[in-house]
Amino acid sequence: MENKKSDMEALRRRLATLERRAPWDAGLQGRADAAFDPTQLGSGVLHDLYAESVADAAALNAFALGCAVRAARGRTIVWTLQSMALHEGGDPYGPGLNELGVDPGQVLLVRTTDATALLGVGEEALASPAVGAVVLSAWGEAKAFSLTASRRLSMAARGGGGTVFMARVSAEPATSAAETRWSLRSAPSDPLEADAPGRPRIAATLTRRRGGGALQTWIMEWDRDAGSFILPQARGRLVPLPAHRPAGARAA
Repeated sequence: MENKKSDMEALRRRLATLERRAPWDAGLQGRADAAFDPTQLGSGVLHDLYAESVADAAALNAFALGCAVRAARGRTIVWTLQSMALHEGGDPYGPGLNELGVDPGQVLLVRTTDATALLGVGEEALASPAVGAVVLSAWGEAKAFSLTASRRLSMAARGGGGTVFMARVSAEPATSAAETRWSLRSAPSDPLEADAPGRPRIAATLTRRRGGGALQTWIMEWDRDAGSFILPQARGRLVPLPAHRPAGARAA
């Protein structure tokens, strides 16, 4: 218990330092456009993300991080990982983030042992005006991931102006206060010249949206120079495809 308290105090001190260094301009806060764009998700809200399978954990976290970069708009991203997620997927790699065009200095990594601690860090981070986005990478089922917990995260996001992405692997979609729910999987990429590996692609399926809306799937890849997801080949507007209704579409 003492260790958890000291860890939380250390996080608060770090966030306080960030607040002094980079105050938030409230004018940066925005909402999604009327024409739904998966790369421009509403800010100051909770978004639920689920990997279709354990093998899609990397695609899940890549989508979460890409969306967080867009949502943060230059402010700090707090990326919190549960111990099981670290055990299965390893630690995030700074040079790898840099290769994606993500400044490792913008990302504050936090490691937690369980779901309760993960949620606590999320709420604490969202209370800081220096934080623009929070990614919570969780693994497996836990009673802590309740409707009440999602409401607390949603309220914290709305109150602080940051956007939170709950990224879950090996878990069934559950009732939540989230603005949107997504199912993520890896998608085949086209090789580059000389058969070099192409850009990693993600299939992102919108399985639920507050207020209703059609289910759609977008095939996208990350453009490190533009700092956004783009349509493969055409390098243009993202085009929705008919949803194939993955596991994430079953729960209301």
